[in-house]
Amino acid sequence: MSGHPAAAALPDLVCAFAVTRTPPDGAALAAARGHEEGGPLRVLRAGGLCLVVQDVPAALFDEEALAERLNRPDDLERCARAHHRGVEAAAARGPVVPLPMATLYRGDGSARQAVAGREAGLCTLLDRLRDRTEWAVKVHALDPPAKPVTGTDAPRDRGPGGRDYLSRASARRRDRRDGHAKALAEADAVDAELRRYAVAATRHRPQSERLTGRRSPQVLNAAYLVENAESGAFTRALAGLTADGRLTAVEVGASGPWIPYSFARWDEEPERTRQEVGA
Repeated sequence: MSGHPAAAALPDLVCAFAVTRTPPDGAALAAARGHEEGGPLRVLRAGGLCLVVQDVPAALFDEEALAERLNRPDDLERCARAHHRGVEAAAARGPVVPLPMATLYRGDGSARQAVAGREAGLCTLLDRLRDRTEWAVKVHALDPPAKPVTGTDAPRDRGPGGRDYLSRASARRRDRRDGHAKALAEADAVDAELRRYAVAATRHRPQSERLTGRRSPQVLNAAYLVENAESGAFTRALAGLTADGRLTAVEVGASGPWIPYSFARWDEEPERTRQEVGA
């Protein structure tokens, strides 16, 4: 028998999903799933707020292990889906402030302290998000119609034919620039119209071709915070934009309603519309 004591198991970490003032029903919370490796979801009270959390094994969720896992696309997707399930469970009865994915604490005390230190701001944010949801709108430039290729399109080194080829190549580049400028202008028009029906809006960085899976560039990646009572007007405005034929250079896609992730950060002020600031 060895004379060395067995290494103590690492204590669990507390993974936090979202803050709410209206905790979900206990049975519903017990039925929800967070991270597969962790325990059941539970509510941790912090002053007048509630934090939906889950105990997770430190061996899989400490800084080093988590960084390694999140570098693997499949594990990253699993973690993102687990986090969203936790946020959805927290939102069962009222507005929530979703926390960033993999928000981890050493114990309940640390988690409570983190929330208590921001309670006033969190309460203000929860009031702002009540009865409001997020709509995501992505606009892509349409590919210009292909022009027929003729024998005169082949390059030549010298003479009038070569000059004609260079002129045509220059015209094609100009057409691409003009097409992109038109797509940007139409995307701005879509954004301006939809802001009329939202209390807040924000533009995210356009997604790359690798993320969208499309060759045509994304020219608008926006989110809109919409009163639930106005969601019908918002979707009708969206449908009108795509049905009246005014958009010829872009394709518009939308999804929602979602939990308002884009507007639930208390450490930055999202762009607001005239309607919200009372202009």
